[in-house]
Amino acid sequence: MCSNYVPVSRRERLLTFFGVESDRDDPQDDAWPLGLAPFIRLAKDGSGFERVVDHGIFGLLPDFATEIAFGRRTYNARSETVARLPSFRESWANGWRCIIPCEAIYEPNWETGECVRWAIYQEGFVPFGVAGIWRKWRHPDGRDVFSFAMLTVNADEHPLMRRFHRPGDEKRMVVILDPEDYGNWLTCRVQEARNYLRMWDKPLVAEASPLPPRAPKASSVRTSRPPPPQSGSLF
Repeated sequence: MCSNYVPVSRRERLLTFFGVESDRDDPQDDAWPLGLAPFIRLAKDGSGFERVVDHGIFGLLPDFATEIAFGRRTYNARSETVARLPSFRESWANGWRCIIPCEAIYEPNWETGECVRWAIYQEGFVPFGVAGIWRKWRHPDGRDVFSFAMLTVNADEHPLMRRFHRPGDEKRMVVILDPEDYGNWLTCRVQEARNYLRMWDKPLVAEASPLPPRAPKASSVRTSRPPPPQSGSLF
């Protein structure tokens, strides 16, 4: 599961690592549920398989949601149930899949007996794409806004990700896509998409990155970049 991450928000990094051009160059701030962050989808204007980057609410908002706060419960979608849960099934059935560009994700570690936030990222700070679903939602003021959710899989057997979350809870992790699969993930048929919902098996770096004494509200952001690996573990 992931409720906090560092999005790829710089134009040059979106172009270099994901092949998309952004019309904005935002500071690199942490993203939290209900906050705005970039996601990559297929263009819907008849331009074939062109990828575009949009900004959406982190927390998928189905048609029946009456307020943005609904997204506090829908920022992650379990791969095992995404096709049948009311909040997610329309996006899945329609192939509204996306790539969520991340510099790092954060997960809670309880190995000290207390909850400590850890940063997880690729060696050399190479960004990665998380598999997601997206959709448009009609705001009460009449605007159409984008929203998205990250897909997750069981991580009980993952050498790194099984170290996170509260003791006794199922271990989960977001679906990290291989860059060579970005195109297929966005364009494949719905029945083929499950082939990409698997644990990441390439190296990741992880180390403690605690929040300040008073955590920000869910809609706020905190400027942050994961520190270079020092005492963290490399898997």
